[in-house]
Amino acid sequence: MIVEDLQEFFSKVSKEAEIIVYTDGACSGNPGPGGWGAVFLAEGYRCLLNGGELNTTNNRMEMMAALSAMEQLLELSPDAKITLITDSKYLKDGLNLWMKNWKKNGWQTAVKKPVKNKDIWIQLDEAVSKLKITWKWVKGHSGDEYNDLADTLARKAIISYAVTG
Repeated sequence: MIVEDLQEFFSKVSKEAEIIVYTDGACSGNPGPGGWGAVFLAEGYRCLLNGGELNTTNNRMEMMAALSAMEQLLELSPDAKITLITDSKYLKDGLNLWMKNWKKNGWQTAVKKPVKNKDIWIQLDEAVSKLKITWKWVKGHSGDEYNDLADTLARKAIISYAVTG
């Protein structure tokens, strides 16, 4: 059953429910207008969320999808058990493999260059530290129903921001 907003979604699912969140980002031009989408799933309920920016990159939109989802989770269900599924290796590897060294090296890469998108990485790091998240990766555009839906939401946001920007 699709619910209209996340408050309603969290009012319908039990506190013990595992929340599955699929996220995706997209950009028309790189940089250009971009969008992100998130699909929240639990106990037969589904809620959709999206947004975007007028001048951005694909990687930033991948990150914003996850950050926006986590901000909502922190506000509405901070103790939930969460599985976040992304098709972005940049996002997953950044959080799970690279961030520890970036922070240790003063937010510089292994080749001593500033980490791109540092502002969002810092926000993601803070959100992740407060949530119980398991990260999973899925190949994009491979027929995964909810990854495809997150992609559709992201692309709709691009159109919205490109038109109204």
